[in-house]
Amino acid sequence: MNQQADREVQSKSKTKKVLGILFKVLCAIIIAILLFVAIVYTANKISSYSEQKRMEPYGQHVSVDGKNMNVFIQGEGEETIVLLPGFGTAAPALDFKPLISELSPYYKVVVVEPFGYGLSDQTEKERSTANIVSEIHEALQRLHIDRYILMGHSISGIYSLDYVNKYADEISAYVGLDSSVPAISEQKIDSSDTQPIKWFRNLGFARVQLKLSADPYDGLPYDEQTKEQLNILIRKNMYNTTQLNEAESMYSNFKASEQLTFPENLPVLFFVQKNHPAADNWVPEHEKLIENSVRGEVVLLEANHYLYRSHAKEIAEKFRGFMTQQ
Repeated sequence: MNQQADREVQSKSKTKKVLGILFKVLCAIIIAILLFVAIVYTANKISSYSEQKRMEPYGQHVSVDGKNMNVFIQGEGEETIVLLPGFGTAAPALDFKPLISELSPYYKVVVVEPFGYGLSDQTEKERSTANIVSEIHEALQRLHIDRYILMGHSISGIYSLDYVNKYADEISAYVGLDSSVPAISEQKIDSSDTQPIKWFRNLGFARVQLKLSADPYDGLPYDEQTKEQLNILIRKNMYNTTQLNEAESMYSNFKASEQLTFPENLPVLFFVQKNHPAADNWVPEHEKLIENSVRGEVVLLEANHYLYRSHAKEIAEKFRGFMTQQ
């Protein structure tokens, strides 16, 4: 009996030691994780403060709904082009630079940076199509811009459908830059989906993600100073609250656009990537949108979604030809 009791005591003792070691290892792992998070958070705060001082202003602020919306204008042509960005474009006025350079010798080019983009303020107002369109229109009204060609990239295609119907008397033509179409909707995103992303951003891990990602401007016609400012603004605006709210509203915005089409007499020109990586009906759905248009055309490009970065000259030349043929 004594031997059996001794074995039980030894067994319990070994179990306690193993549990003690496991507990210490677990504590060490937790401490290491917390330390890593603290380092990432602190480094992000320090870097953000440093980058804020290196940020170079561009464009001009326009008062919209009591907040500042940034608008960049280049060129003095008789006709005006209003450029609208795709979802999440950190600094539209800088991102569109190759296209602006090709268009501004012939047109007055106006880049509107919606709330949450570029150097514009953020807003807590719902990111419905109606609100976004109204805010962009108010900015243009304050600048006394009342006749223009609307040119939109990606999600701006959805907003533009609403825009050209509400303000038809102001728009002389519409140009889509691989613009979104109602029939190919984004997936529904709830606030429960974006909450972890807010934590991810606030703790500084968005910066880590960018560090590990490829440079989206590598090999493209952007000078080093512009690329530096773009990277600063990417880190400033990535996953900001306004853009996450826009993501949450995206599904309902697509649904609201399903019954919309372009006015028949409005000239429409689409520049579309020839081979969409995920949507086989990408080109047919663009063609369907203009089947009742008096003047509509689809131009296919061997490019990715950001085709204006790599094919700015081709886009500008084709666009100018399209406009002179009217």
